[in-house]
Amino acid sequence: MSYRYSLKIAYEGTNFSGWQVQPKQRTVQGELERLLAEMTAVDSVRLEASGRTDTGVHARAQIAHVDLPKGINPVYFRRGLNAQLSGDIRVVSVKRVSDSFHARFDTKGKEYRYFIYNGLIVPPQLRFYRLQEGRRLDEARMQRAADQLIGTHDFASFASKRCYGDGDTIRTLTHLNVTRRGAEVMVQARANGFLYKMVRSLTGYLMEVGMGRVEPEDTQVILEKQQRTARVRTAQPQGLFLWNVSY
Repeated sequence: MSYRYSLKIAYEGTNFSGWQVQPKQRTVQGELERLLAEMTAVDSVRLEASGRTDTGVHARAQIAHVDLPKGINPVYFRRGLNAQLSGDIRVVSVKRVSDSFHARFDTKGKEYRYFIYNGLIVPPQLRFYRLQEGRRLDEARMQRAADQLIGTHDFASFASKRCYGDGDTIRTLTHLNVTRRGAEVMVQARANGFLYKMVRSLTGYLMEVGMGRVEPEDTQVILEKQQRTARVRTAQPQGLFLWNVSY
């Protein structure tokens, strides 16, 4: 008999090679699975997440589930995990869930937020959490382009090339909002799911629009071509946060 638990996990991704276990690399999944195995005295533990994040990407609320060989006290178990984890990972909560719950397949939607520091000098304390862009971004132009991306579309033009050929590049983007507060520009994206590097590609494209290199009205044509071009660039990872996962 096993007991299934869900974990809400926050991490600062700078010093991780992403979420997924990789040989000889420090990853979030690898750190957690190693510690979970030690704490439950089993040979190995499998932690299944809502999705993977890349090297340098952060998470405020990653969700994962794990099957443990015996029941635990979630409060004390969370304290034990955090006492032994490095400071760049924190388990925010642990709770018992039904055996049928699946952190990945039961996901109804995700929210990502990408933060840009639109100024010449990024404050040192933000250097790992903001993409610095010294050229002025016109957030009104960016929003005009963003509005055309909302809805159900084939997002092949905004996917990494590794997604090509899988036949499933259709997603429903329910929210894509660009806001500014002083020098800070935020791109907020919600969808029923995202393709590999899709949020970074959407952000990179909107930045091109914001700098006047691409016209907002070109967005529909780019979508319809369903082919990645140089007009869609991939923004760097450090400004990206997995903000929320809904079930």
